[in-house]
Amino acid sequence: MREKRLNQADLALWRAFTAEIRPLFGHQRPPAPPAPAAAPAPEPPAQLAIAPPPKPARPLPPPEIRVGEVPGGLDRKRWAALRRGDMRAERTLDLHGRRVAEAHLVFRAFLHRAAAEGIRTVTIVTGKGPQPEGGILQRELPHWLNDPELRPLVLGAAHPHPTNSGAVNLLLRRRRTNNLPPPKAPPNGRRR
Repeated sequence: MREKRLNQADLALWRAFTAEIRPLFGHQRPPAPPAPAAAPAPEPPAQLAIAPPPKPARPLPPPEIRVGEVPGGLDRKRWAALRRGDMRAERTLDLHGRRVAEAHLVFRAFLHRAAAEGIRTVTIVTGKGPQPEGGILQRELPHWLNDPELRPLVLGAAHPHPTNSGAVNLLLRRRRTNNLPPPKAPPNGRRR
């Protein structure tokens, strides 16, 4: 059987472990290995390069919107009302009879206008199309909702009735405005 030799790192570890142990009578510690030759010092670089400042972190896009799935950040009561069709739509867009490219442009303009006006609920009517796969507008709507330009505007999407797959209710996100004036105090000087 051949004797296995320890490398320098293992020997250094063993020496550190056995440093506090006193050898038995008549035995000695193994001799310390010669110190490795010092590596030549690296030459300092001629000029130190300054690292560019780190780029600011990009905000994460909102999660993907799926028709009929509960979105994060929406309470159960409001989601149930949207899903059942109890939330009355403030605006409705009917895309029947439009070609896909035209419908997409009209949909984008409609959603941007509704969000700018502070509208919270809208209904998009795509039509059911030929069954069982549905119409092209019905299949394209989820892709349009997840467009990076439109996804920040929409909070949730649901069919107003389980059997009506030709319409989708959208709950739009509230508009964030930081330039609102402070609330006015009542005439008697006390706040409520």
